[in-house]
Amino acid sequence: MEPGRGPGALSGTEEAAGAAQGKGRVNFPFPYTPYSIQEDFMAKLYDVLEAGKVGIFESPTGTGKSLSLICGALSWLRDFEEKKKQEEARLLADEHNGQDKQQQPTSRSAEASNCQGSAGELDWITEFMQKKEEQAMVDRLKEEQIRRKKREDRLEKIRHNVQLKYASKRKRLEDDETQRLLQLSKEILSTELGSDVLEQLDHEEEELILAEYESDEEKKVGLGLEEEEDDDDLEEEHVTKIYYCSRTHSQLAQFVHEVQKSPFGEEIRLVSLGSRQNLCVNEEVRHLGAVQLINDRCVEMQKNKHGKKSEGEESEGKKRRVSRAVCPFYSYEQMQFLRDEVLVKVKDIEQLVALGKETKACPYYGSRYAIPAAQLVVLPYQMLLHESTRCASGIKLKDQVVIIDEAHNLIDTITCIYSAEVRGAKLCCAHSQLLQYMERYRKRLKAKNLMYIKQILYLLERFVSILGGDVNQNPNAQSISQAGTELKSINDFLFQSQIDNINLFKVQRYCEKSLISRKLFGFVERYGATSVVKTNKEKQNMAGLQNFLLTLHQGPDKEAAIQCHPVEAEDGQPKMASPLMQIEGFLSALTNANQDGRVILNRQGTVAQSSLKFLLLNPAVHFAKVLKECRSAIIAGGTMQPVSDFREQLLSCAIGADRVVEFSCGHVIPPDNILPIILCSGPSNQQLEFTYQKRDLPQMMDEIGRILGNLCNVVPGGVVCFFPSYEYEKQVYTHWERTGLLTRLATKKKIFQEPKRANQVEQVLAEYAKCIKRCSQVGGHVTGALLFSVVGGKMSEGINFSDDLGRCVIMVGLPYPNIKSPELQEKMAYLDKTMPRTAGQPPSKMLIENLCMKAVNQSIGRAIRHQKDFASILLVDHRYARPSVFNKLPQWIKERTEIKPTFGLAFAALRKFHHEKKSCYGSEAS
Repeated sequence: MEPGRGPGALSGTEEAAGAAQGKGRVNFPFPYTPYSIQEDFMAKLYDVLEAGKVGIFESPTGTGKSLSLICGALSWLRDFEEKKKQEEARLLADEHNGQDKQQQPTSRSAEASNCQGSAGELDWITEFMQKKEEQAMVDRLKEEQIRRKKREDRLEKIRHNVQLKYASKRKRLEDDETQRLLQLSKEILSTELGSDVLEQLDHEEEELILAEYESDEEKKVGLGLEEEEDDDDLEEEHVTKIYYCSRTHSQLAQFVHEVQKSPFGEEIRLVSLGSRQNLCVNEEVRHLGAVQLINDRCVEMQKNKHGKKSEGEESEGKKRRVSRAVCPFYSYEQMQFLRDEVLVKVKDIEQLVALGKETKACPYYGSRYAIPAAQLVVLPYQMLLHESTRCASGIKLKDQVVIIDEAHNLIDTITCIYSAEVRGAKLCCAHSQLLQYMERYRKRLKAKNLMYIKQILYLLERFVSILGGDVNQNPNAQSISQAGTELKSINDFLFQSQIDNINLFKVQRYCEKSLISRKLFGFVERYGATSVVKTNKEKQNMAGLQNFLLTLHQGPDKEAAIQCHPVEAEDGQPKMASPLMQIEGFLSALTNANQDGRVILNRQGTVAQSSLKFLLLNPAVHFAKVLKECRSAIIAGGTMQPVSDFREQLLSCAIGADRVVEFSCGHVIPPDNILPIILCSGPSNQQLEFTYQKRDLPQMMDEIGRILGNLCNVVPGGVVCFFPSYEYEKQVYTHWERTGLLTRLATKKKIFQEPKRANQVEQVLAEYAKCIKRCSQVGGHVTGALLFSVVGGKMSEGINFSDDLGRCVIMVGLPYPNIKSPELQEKMAYLDKTMPRTAGQPPSKMLIENLCMKAVNQSIGRAIRHQKDFASILLVDHRYARPSVFNKLPQWIKERTEIKPTFGLAFAALRKFHHEKKSCYGSEAS
C-alpha cells in the first residue's frame, strides 16, 4: 500500500486515469485488455452513475458483463471519493483563510454598514446564516475526517498485525474455558440443591408462553431486538457505496470471485449479505431447516439475551426457574472483530461462514455491522427489494448506487415477493392449533395476548367461511358446491369476509413482535413427538387438535399425541409445522393499497384444496421507493429485450423518461459464428404456425418431426429443442412414438427429455453431456444427443449449452402465456386501465407479446457462451417474421437473423454453416 493511503481507498491506476480524464475519457483498470464493447459498456455506466440516472444495460452472456460492471462502477466510486476529498480540503482551507481574515478587520465594513440602512441589516442576517451553514458543514467534514482516520487506522492495524489475531483467538479460548467452568459449577450446585418442587412447567414449555405484549401506542420503545440493533448497527455513518444484488447465492459468489480477481480486489471494502439460513453457524438453530423457523428462533434468542423480564416473570421468579436460551455466537466483541476482518479482505458467503465458526461470531449480524463502512455490498434480491427486510438489515439507500443484475425477471420477482397464497387446509390447521394453544395456556396469557389471539382466530374462521367451509370441520371432508375462481379488490374481500373492522396493521405487527408462529410451532412440535398429555383436563383440551391432525395424517400412534407434520407438500417435501407462518404473509399482503392488488378466491373440490391468493398488480409502487432513495440505479442482464416492460411497469410512475438511459452492446463472437433463421414452412411446404388451434394437428407435429430429422443429419454434437409447455412436449413425444419417428431420430441422436423434478435436472444434463462427449470421441452413426426442453422450465434459464452441448437451438412456436389464467386476465385489465396505448396497441397485448419474447430470448441465449463458441438458432413459426415480434429479439441476434420462406433454403444455409465450422474447429469443443 502507498504511504499515506488508507485501506479501502480505491487507487486503480490513478495516474493513467488522471491523464485519460484530461482528454475527456476515463481510464478503467482491467485485468486484461478489454473488448471494445466492454469499454463502451463501462464508459456508458460511468456516465449514468455520474449523472445520477437510471440505466437499463444489456450485455449478452459471454461478453464479460460482471467485470464490466465491477470495473466501471468502482472506477466511478474511486473518482467520486477523490472529488469528495478535494472538495473537503477546499472547504477546510477556505475556513482556515476566513479565520485569518477575521483577525484583520478593516474600516470598509463599518463604512458600508453606515450607508446601507435597513437593507444592510438584511444582508447581515443573510451573511450570518450562510456563515452558520458553512461552519456546520465544516464541523461535519472534520468529524467525518476523524471517523475515517480511526476506521482506516483500525483496519490497517488488523491488516498487518498478525499478533492481534492471535491475541483475539487466545481470548476466545479463555472465555470458552471460563464459560465451561461456570456451567459445571451450576450443574454441581443444582444437583446438590435438588430440583425446584414448586416448578409447574419445565423450562422448555415455559418458552412456549407468549411474553407480555404492548403495542407501539402503549410503548414507544420497540419490543424486539430489531430496533435496538438498528441503533447499534447504524451508529457509524454510511459511506458512499454500491449495492449489487443478483438472483441466487451462487451468482453472488461468482460475482465476489470476479471482484477478487479484478484490479480493485485488494483495496475494496466488500461485504456479502445473506439470509440467516445461509449464514447461521449455530447448529441448534440451523437444524430447524425452514427459513421462517430459523428467523424466529434467532430473533427469540437475541430477545432472551437483551430483553428484560416482565413484572409477571419477576413475581413468579421465586416459584419457578425460567431458563431462556441465548445464542453463544452473538457476542458484540467477536462480531466487531469479524466485521473488521470482513472489511480488510474480500470474502464470499462460504468464507464468511468459515470465519464465523473460527471466531465464534455470528456472520449474519457481524456482516450487518460492516455495512456502514463497506464500499460494495453484495446481497440477494429479496434483501434489497423487500422493504421490511431492507430496513431490518440496516440497508440505507439514500444517495447510494444500486445495481440489479440478472434483472430480466425483475418485474416477476417483485410481484412474487409481495404476493402470497394460503390453502384451506392450512387455515383450518392453524385455527385448530391456535385454539388448543390458547386453551392450554389461557391462565398464563396476559389480556393483550388473548385479545390478539382471538382476533387471529376470527380472521382464520372468516377466511375459511368465504371459501365455503366451516373451520371446525375436517377440510378434506367438506366439499365445495360451487367450484371456480373469483377475483376481488382488497376492500371488497375485507367487507365480504366481515373483517373490515379489524386493524390488520396491528395484527401483523403483533405476529411479527410476539413471535406467535414460533411459539405455536414449538407447542405442536412438543406434543407431536413423544409427549402424551398428562391430565384428564389437558387431554380434553388437546383432543380437538389431536383428532384434526390425525385425520390429515394417519400416524401409527393413536394415543393422545399431536402429529407434528400433518400435511405433505405436493413435491413430497414436508411443509412447515406451523401453518400460521404462511398465513402471516397473506395478512401482510392485505395491507397493500386497494388499487395495487387483487385477492383471488380459488374454490376447488374440497375446502382443503381451495385457496386464497393475493396478487400484486403494481410492482412499481414498491420499486419506486428504491428509485426515489438511491442516487442512481442500474438494471442489467444478458437478455433485457423487450425493455418497454421495464419503462412502463416499473419506472414510469417513479421517474421521468428523460432520466432513463438504455444501453445494449453486441456480442464478442465473430458475426459468422452464429446463424439465426426464421423458418416459415416445413419440408412438405406446410406453413408453420403453432397456435393453440393448429399445433395439435397431426400434420403440424409430423412437420416439426421431419425438420428435426433433417437437422440431426447435419448438426454435430447436441441439439436442444424448446417446446412451449410440458403438456405439448409430452403430446408431440407420444405422437412421434406412435408414428415411429422417434425411433428414426434415435438412429442419429440419443434422445433426452427435461425432467419436471428439479432434483433430476443435474443427472439428465450430466448424461446428456457424457453422451455427446463419447459420440465425438468414438464416432459412429449416433453423432450426439437431442434434448427436448420446455420454455420457462428448468433448462431455459441459468444453464449453459456451450460448445458441443448446444450446436443448434430450436424454438417450436411462440410460447404465449395462457391468457385464460385469472391472474393474467386481471393484470391485463389493470394495465389497460392505467397505461396508455403504444403504437395503437393496448397495453394488455403488449404485455402478452413481451412475456412471450422474454421467454424466447432467455431460451435461445443458452447456446453462445464465449468468444469462440458457435451455434445455429432455428425459430420455427412464420409469425417470428412479423415486425412487432422480430423487433423484440436481442439486437445481436436480430441483426444476423435470416428469414427463410422455404425449408430448402433454410436447410442449405444450415448445412453450409455447420460444414464450415466443422472444417474450422473439428469435432472438439472450442
